[in-house]
This record gives sequence, structure tokens and C-alpha cells, in this order.
Amino acid sequence: MALIALHSASTGLSSLNTELDVTANNLANVNTTGFRASRVNFQDLLYLERATPGTENANGDQRPTGLYVGLGVQVSGTQLSFEQGSILPSPGRPLDVAIEGDGFFKVQIEPERGGGFAYTRAGHFTRNADGELVLATDQGRRLEPNITIPPEATEISIAGDGTVNFVDQTGALGTAGQIQIANFINPAGLTQIGETLFTATEASGPEILANPGEQGLGQLLGGFIESSNVDPTRELISLIRTQRAFEMNSQVIRAADETLQAAAQLRR
Repeated sequence: MALIALHSASTGLSSLNTELDVTANNLANVNTTGFRASRVNFQDLLYLERATPGTENANGDQRPTGLYVGLGVQVSGTQLSFEQGSILPSPGRPLDVAIEGDGFFKVQIEPERGGGFAYTRAGHFTRNADGELVLATDQGRRLEPNITIPPEATEISIAGDGTVNFVDQTGALGTAGQIQIANFINPAGLTQIGETLFTATEASGPEILANPGEQGLGQLLGGFIESSNVDPTRELISLIRTQRAFEMNSQVIRAADETLQAAAQLRR
């Protein structure tokens, strides 16, 4: 019946609308530091079985194929891409740091959210009024473990192993601490909470916290920043495909509606 076609096409429109929302968010964050793009995954729904393959007729012949009618599609989930974003230089910003390889910076958040800690690839750091390293965002999330740079420090630099070095007022070289980074067995299982932050879940597994370059973690590049890993060309192609699929499902709804109208006319 055309009613099944209407239902299937409506599930297609609903699912494609979700894909359009995700694509729009990816494109909106094409310049967001450390942003991770998402992909929509689809799966088909249940099927009406009208004939079972393998059934025998009176002569003992088996039916070679079945007869199934699908009931549409649904979004099974969104999957994050942790492909490396472009590493861009940050002249005049020694506290900017990028992770070349796997890993996340660990920052402090509200205790009721994610146990008080979140993870990010955005390494645009600055100092707050207390000299602590914080994200240069509207919330100023503190880096964990906390690193405090003396107010008189000059020539600040971040080494590949995460060591934060500076020159004090006497001209001597000092160390403020060492940045550690975290990783997860299944990063795709992290929860997105905005501000390019993620929190751990049962699906992601517990954090693996270590110094950069250890336990398979990436190295740090001081004076650089990692841009969004959104590929605008790929997203625009996805946008065009979504538009065309939306149009085709709309055509199915029109055809099913016309079929139902024709069937209704037969009663007159």
C-alpha cells in the first residue's frame, strides 16, 4: 500500500533533516579551534515479511527468494572524526600549543559536569589574574594539572614534552611545570558539551593521562594551534547529496499521495 511508502519517505525526510543539521554545525565551526567534525550514520528499520525464502511447494521446489518490504530509515548515531586538523603557526602567542598526534588537554569544569574534568584539542591558552594557564575562552577553563607562571616571567616557551619554560627577572631559566595530555580507548564515545569540550563516558573508557610522547600520545608544538578538522569541500558535497535525497523522498510522498487519491476515486 502507498501508506507504507508515505511512512518510509517520511522517515527519510526526518533522518535527512538530522544530517542537514549536523552538516550545518560542521560548516558553522569550520574556523573553531580544535573542533572535531561529526558524521551521521543511518540504518534501515524493520521489514514486513510477505514470503519466506526456502519454503517448498507441492513439488518440493524451494522458493529461491523472499518478499520483504522495508519500513524506512533512522539515524543510528553521530560519529566524531578525530582526524588531525591543520597545524597553524601563532606568531606572538607563545602559550598557544597544538597536539601533533593523539591526545587531549585536560581542563577543570563544574563538578556536576563530567566529574569536574573535560577534554579538548583546543590549545589556545593564556594566563589568568593568578598566572594560571587557562583556555582563552569566555569561561577561562583551568588546565589540569594546574600550571602557574610567575608574573615576572619572560620568553615563555612550551617544549615538545609539555615542559613550560621561562626566563625569570635575573635572566635564569625556570620551569613552571609540565603539561600532561589524556587519551581514551574509544574517543568516539566521548560526550560533547560545547566549548569544544568532551567528557568521559562508559563508552569512551577511563582516561589515559601521561606526558606528551609517552604511551602512544602525541607531541606538543608550542607557538602553534590546531584548527578545525572540518573539510569544507567534503561537507558541501554532503550538503548537495542531502538536498537531492530530500527532494527524492519528497517526490515519493507526492507519488504515494497521488496513488491514494486515485484509489479513493475508485469508490465513487
